[in-house]
Amino acid sequence: MLIDWLGPLMFAGALVLLSLGYPVAFSLGGVAILFGMVGIALDVFDPIFMTAMPQRIFGIMNNFTLLAIPYFIFMGAMLEKSGIAENLLETMGSLFGRLRGGLAIAVVVVGALLAATTGVVAATVVTMGLISLPTMLRYGYNKDVATGVIAASGTLGQIIPPSIVLVVLADQLGVSVGDLFLGSFIPGLLMAGAFVVHVAIMAFFRPDLLPALPPELLKTRGKALALKVIKVMVPPLVLILLVLGSIFFGVATPTEAGALGAVGAIVLAAFNRQLSLRSLQEVCDSTLKTTTMVIFILLGSTAFSLVFRGLRGDSFIFDVLTNLPGGTFGFLVVSMLTVFFLGFFIDFFEIAFIVIPLFAPVAQELGLDLVWYGVIIGANMQTSFLTPPFGFALFYLRGVAPKEVSTGNIYRGAVPFIALQLLVLVAIIAFPGLVNWLPSLSG
Repeated sequence: MLIDWLGPLMFAGALVLLSLGYPVAFSLGGVAILFGMVGIALDVFDPIFMTAMPQRIFGIMNNFTLLAIPYFIFMGAMLEKSGIAENLLETMGSLFGRLRGGLAIAVVVVGALLAATTGVVAATVVTMGLISLPTMLRYGYNKDVATGVIAASGTLGQIIPPSIVLVVLADQLGVSVGDLFLGSFIPGLLMAGAFVVHVAIMAFFRPDLLPALPPELLKTRGKALALKVIKVMVPPLVLILLVLGSIFFGVATPTEAGALGAVGAIVLAAFNRQLSLRSLQEVCDSTLKTTTMVIFILLGSTAFSLVFRGLRGDSFIFDVLTNLPGGTFGFLVVSMLTVFFLGFFIDFFEIAFIVIPLFAPVAQELGLDLVWYGVIIGANMQTSFLTPPFGFALFYLRGVAPKEVSTGNIYRGAVPFIALQLLVLVAIIAFPGLVNWLPSLSG
């Protein structure tokens, strides 16, 4: 029957418009209107479905979980203005610079700390690319290694809480944001730890690729260095404890913790003498733009899902996915590959609002733990955003890299870290306890 194929055609039409570069919200809304009219003309779509649209919109406006998004966006934007990244990179470079590969290890440590405070990949990659990359190249680091470690460390913001990716995934999967944060904590640390071990092994066997910094650059040492490390490390660690600790220990909801984090970011900016009326205005403007984009995408995806359901597209997709060869394993392979390849072309907001609502009911029907499923989707997206030739993190770094660094350097540098991320992804799929242990303790 024609109605059985209108849903899949609608989904394909949305992907075509997105691949052509049309704005996501309007692509989804426009496709919904077009296929709704076609469905009405063919008498296979009941217009009564659209009467649910106002109720859905008010439901979005009343969603307390989604309120965490502007708070975390504000926190990340304010911390970008506060100079915390520059101070961390400079201090960690002094601390680890005496070691071969120490500067690369410092970049991973700072990337993990920034992920746990800002959760914004673009800001982390750009900041470290502007500050660390010229220094690493100046003192003899291999271009492939330097760009790879910066791009990979920047993507840690996808999986280490408080990640905006995890907030949106929690909402779409219908699970607790706190549980998803807890579940992603160990995998995030595993990712960062794998990067550090890789750098250390490479520095041991190929010291020419990752030399130590010259001693004359490391004048701060002993007690002075220890005091500097404490001074630079304590503020972000306090902010991490304020945000994540309040969630993990049940003191605050993720939304309330996001509000605390936003206030904490303002205090840190003032502490670093970076708080001004102009910077506050720029941060608010950035927050408003990103939040508005998310809400418009939500409105477009709501219209899309209503028409898609009216055309029985959700039933078609559900039947296909639940009857795949291999059962649960087959579904995992197909869903992971879909998310991975879509991550080349569209951002995580679009993936979360278009694809995840199709996968979530199937995962639930197959008896998968949705918190675990959400974490492996997050880890998968992180890998996708680092994979050539379309990885977003690679584009961010390309935009700020010096002219002597080629696109080939960035692509080659990313490959070992992609392998490490896939290794951790396989580990958390094979051993669900890595995800479920902390949520089970809190429950």
